[in-house]
Amino acid sequence: MKKIAVLTSGGDAPGMNAAVRAVIRTATSLDVDVVGVSYGYQGLIEGDFVDFTTSSASNIIQRGGTILKSARSEEFRTKEGREKAYHHMQKKGLDGLIAIGGDGTFTGASIFATEFGVPVVGVPATIDNDLAGTDDTIGYDSALNTAMQAIDKIRDTADAHDRLFLVEVMGRDAGFIALETGISIGAELILLPESLLDVDDIRASLKGILREQKRSSLVIVAEGDETGGALKLAEKLKDDFNQYEMRVTILGHIQRGGSPTARDRVLASRLGSEAVKAIVDGHTSVMVGIVNKRTQLTPLKSAVAKKKDINYELVELAIILR
Repeated sequence: MKKIAVLTSGGDAPGMNAAVRAVIRTATSLDVDVVGVSYGYQGLIEGDFVDFTTSSASNIIQRGGTILKSARSEEFRTKEGREKAYHHMQKKGLDGLIAIGGDGTFTGASIFATEFGVPVVGVPATIDNDLAGTDDTIGYDSALNTAMQAIDKIRDTADAHDRLFLVEVMGRDAGFIALETGISIGAELILLPESLLDVDDIRASLKGILREQKRSSLVIVAEGDETGGALKLAEKLKDDFNQYEMRVTILGHIQRGGSPTARDRVLASRLGSEAVKAIVDGHTSVMVGIVNKRTQLTPLKSAVAKKKDINYELVELAIILR
């Protein structure tokens, strides 16, 4: 293994740059050259490469987003697109690929490795925290803290005006952000894609909460909740709670941005470094994760197929504490 490529793909996550930095520094320590790929798989198809040196890793650990940029590539979903990518890897003399991203990134990486025999190791970076094979994914802790700080401010104005706030956080298919953010800010109700509450259940729960003389309430809604998100839920509930001022806030992409937390910087540094070691040791089609504080390799297909369950003990805790 003389030269490897690294790319970031899919939705950006705070800590991606810290992972890229760790890849560069660890590869350099092992006498392996590193080439960056701009704009994810689309950059691989177009041969959009950046030759890295040790100085390329300077002053990026604290930066949000990704210095390599990211993009979703429809062309890489085709065999012809992947053939172009493989051709450019050969032309550049690349022996392997480290892919930093989430389930879509790993699905593409797994197919690419199978078709062309390219050694590929994945680094889990997604604020959704929904990949099996690792306790936490890069960006999750930062997203939690961003959401918590924003909703703390919303709580202040909710209390000042006796308002009912519905706050939508990211998590189309998984409720990790909604659940832990909801507990951290003392939400009265948390709605998750996994919870299967219908509007009647939500209506009854809210009426019970408000009867307990709570003059303001915060409801945290995961964007993938079956009620259709915070805006649609507010429309369905407005006639039942017209004595309260109901407000909707959608945090949106604010959760993706900003400087990564210390926890995410350390996690990204560790995973990026371990990914380089894994690919140099001959591993391929695996994701590097950390489970119970120990490094673990999980097949890319398993990391994507076996969606991680939310912690139902935390669900019970949220109900007790609301």
